[in-house]
Amino acid sequence: MPTDPSRRPLGQRLLWFVALWLGGVGTVALISFVLRIWIAPK
Repeated sequence: MPTDPSRRPLGQRLLWFVALWLGGVGTVALISFVLRIWIAPK
């Protein structure tokens, strides 16, 4: 199995995955918080 020289190290790929996952989860949490305040203000 030949190695692909353009592949990034596993650690760097995992960091990108975690960063993108946290960004997605954070975006959904922020949108839900804004909708909660907008729909049911106290």
